[in-house]
Amino acid sequence: MTDLPSALATLRRPRLLISAARYGLPEYRRERDLARLLQGSRPTSSMDALWRLMDLEEETDQLRRSGSARYAVGKHIELLIAVMAEAKMLTAMRREERVDNGLEKKAA
Repeated sequence: MTDLPSALATLRRPRLLISAARYGLPEYRRERDLARLLQGSRPTSSMDALWRLMDLEEETDQLRRSGSARYAVGKHIELLIAVMAEAKMLTAMRREERVDNGLEKKAA
């Protein structure tokens, strides 16, 4: 998969993990959580952050599927929260750019 919308659309995880991530979504703080999840590195863009988070989430999901003792459900949920939050922010930014460029009407 090379494009972000396709990667997000095909992401399939257990319902309980998704529910837990949705529950934690309001507590996501980009400045605090992104640096911790990406181990201190700073992404150059929201798109870069989202790709890196998705790579980490995929690695974590592989651990889950294999039954590895290294799998941490809490970390997996944190990664899913970050993926959801970053995707939401990126979508909002793109929508705002389209409105600013006159390609889309603002919602009333």
